[in-house]
This record gives sequence, structure tokens and C-alpha cells, in this order.
Amino acid sequence: MIRFKNVSKHFKTQKHKKIILDRVNFEFDGNYSYGVLGVNGAGKSTTLRMIAGTMLPNSGTITKNIRVSWPLGFAAGFNPLLTGKENIQFVARAYGEDVVRVLHFVEEFAEIGDYINAPVKTYSSGMTARLAFGLSMAIEFECYLVDEITAVGDARFQKRCKVAFANRRKTANVIMVSHSMKTIKDFCDRGVLLVDGRMMLYEDVEQAIAAYYRLNR
Repeated sequence: MIRFKNVSKHFKTQKHKKIILDRVNFEFDGNYSYGVLGVNGAGKSTTLRMIAGTMLPNSGTITKNIRVSWPLGFAAGFNPLLTGKENIQFVARAYGEDVVRVLHFVEEFAEIGDYINAPVKTYSSGMTARLAFGLSMAIEFECYLVDEITAVGDARFQKRCKVAFANRRKTANVIMVSHSMKTIKDFCDRGVLLVDGRMMLYEDVEQAIAAYYRLNR
């Protein structure tokens, strides 16, 4: 269960206050996968980051009693001055995982060779994405956060990513943001529509998609 209690989130500019969530109370049931929908700027990615804990609400609390991932493939959390290996070791220790096992998995999966011992700041965007996705798959979670599934690497590597994620999905659910309604249908049971600072639950994902299309007319 992931519970929002009186959660508010806004961003301020010099002339404007953009409200993302306005005193929201909401629960994500750990037995279902959710697609988070909304028009551009509604706050979908912000909501995922708050669930992950990489961004805080302005007020209210978000509590979790299941193990939730960071956004899948999220690379911004890497320390660019540390090597790939050092970043992997840090994350493995933070999550209480076997460091040797996680390091071996990511080295084999990411296929970046000796660059694993180079600072992340020297990586190409593709190499960073490979490292991030490999690390996401190396640690098992009960719920994976997915902010737009993007193609990483060549066709062979993309296939490996799909297989790895499918294996994780056998024992975990997802909370997903995607502009592809087919992807939402394929992965999600329920929908959450962000509208004017509110989170509206649809127990049927098809109904959520229909409501989303009405907003975009």
C-alpha cells in the first residue's frame, strides 16, 4: 500500500504558482498496477518522483509498506564523480543487497566493459541508461515505478531489457506514466487521472483512458 495523506505539491515562478496536487488523500493498492494519466504539465512525473522519495511534497505525507523502486532506468541519481562500480556498490548497500551479486549482475547486463571502472561523467547517455536499467533490474521490488519506457541500446539489448522486465513483473506490480495508451493497457489494471490538483481513481483502466481522451479533445 502507498498512501497519500493531505499531500500538496506546487511549483513557484516569479509570476505564477503551478499546483500539482492539492491536499490529496489517495491509496495505491499493492495488488494492482496503475497507469498515471494527465495532460502535459499535470504532474505525472512529479507524482512518481514523490512516490520514489526523490522529490518531497510541500505538505502532507506519503507512506509505503511495500518495497518501491526508483523510476525505472532513472540515471539522475548517479554521482557523476564516482565510477559506475562505486555507484552500484553504494546503491546495493543502501538497499541492503549483496554487493557482489548486484555488481556482477549489472556488469553482465549493462555490457559497458572497462567503463564500469570509469567516472560516470565520462559515459555517453546510452551507457548511463544501460547502467541505470541494469541496476533497476538487479534489485527486486514489489512495485516498479516506470516513467516512459524508452528504448535503450540496439535491438538485441532492447530485447534483453524487455525479457528482464517481464521476469520482474511476475512478482511485482507497476505504477506507470506513458503517453502510449497501448502500453498503459498492456501493463496496468487501474488508472489514475491527474486533473486540477486531484487524483481520480478508475478501477477499470479503459475508463481512465476514455476520460483522458475527453480531456484532450
